[in-house]
Amino acid sequence: MSLARCGSKPGVEDRNNLPKTSVGALVTGILGDLQLLVEQQFQLTRYEIEQELRQRAAATAVCGAGLAGYFLSALMLSLSAAHSLHWALIPTVSDSEKLPLWACEGAAAFVLLCIGTLLVHLGRIQLRAVTKCQNPTTSLLQNAKQWKIAPR
Repeated sequence: MSLARCGSKPGVEDRNNLPKTSVGALVTGILGDLQLLVEQQFQLTRYEIEQELRQRAAATAVCGAGLAGYFLSALMLSLSAAHSLHWALIPTVSDSEKLPLWACEGAAAFVLLCIGTLLVHLGRIQLRAVTKCQNPTTSLLQNAKQWKIAPR
């Protein structure tokens, strides 16, 4: 072992063997990495927002189907009411069916009302279960109060 080597600090030779890079190249590399991180953060934010919107759209579609069931039930009930009024005003029963038409329409309306209620309830459960985005950037975008600009 030589004396020069024994007296030197460990790692000094290693630093001398590193490739020489300029400060500009280092700053360019850091800025490139920062740009990549920002792009990835925006992609993640966009994905989370799209995922939440898909969940809300599916839940809203179920609620809409339930509301359509309500509408059809109301339509059937109004037809049933008209037929029951007609049936009440006829003095003799001319139909030989077991159930009058108004009773059949009322039963159909009740079934539609039950289906509509179930669908609206399921849609509300799905809307409550939608997970909000946990990404800090998404939270900033969704919070409108933080975007207010102070008056000059």
